[in-house]
Amino acid sequence: MKKLVLASNNAGKLKEFAALLAPLGIELVTQGSLGVPECPEPHVTFIENALAKARHASAVTGLPALADDSGICAPALGGAPGVLSARFAAVDGQPRSDDANNRLLIERLREHSDKRACYYAALVLVRHADDPQPLIGEGAWWGEVIDTPRGEGGFGYDPYFLLPDLGKTAAELGAEKNRISHRAMALAALLPKLSGL
Repeated sequence: MKKLVLASNNAGKLKEFAALLAPLGIELVTQGSLGVPECPEPHVTFIENALAKARHASAVTGLPALADDSGICAPALGGAPGVLSARFAAVDGQPRSDDANNRLLIERLREHSDKRACYYAALVLVRHADDPQPLIGEGAWWGEVIDTPRGEGGFGYDPYFLLPDLGKTAAELGAEKNRISHRAMALAALLPKLSGL
């Protein structure tokens, strides 16, 4: 199996990506298991942050690295929370947690009739830290934000992210999420580029 380091310590992301990459003979290990400290994410775009994280993990481990930067973007809020999705509430002075993030998003959208949002993911794979041709895949998964959580699966904003065509939230999808999510779309865009890995 080809070993890649995932430039994240997020257990939910590891589970999703590992399931998607295993059929390709790729073993994914978290950066934390290899002693890689977290990388700062100072950029305003998902792609720039993912690239910074991938280069950092590869530089520390000497392995090819896969990084994603993803979040939820609400057009009514000018794309917020965007790259701040994981720490949305903390930026507003509240505790950093999924519950606080969700409460703040719902509160901010309350005054808007447009509840649309998209989960967006940028995946970046570098073969080495100075790779001049990083492999990039992007995915956007559209839905709308609801006020009441539904479902026990997923993480983050999933219980509040309704997919109107399916009548379910991302948290109600179970394994189906791995086939249709923003990360699945980004990975589908990235996969054809992996042949030279």
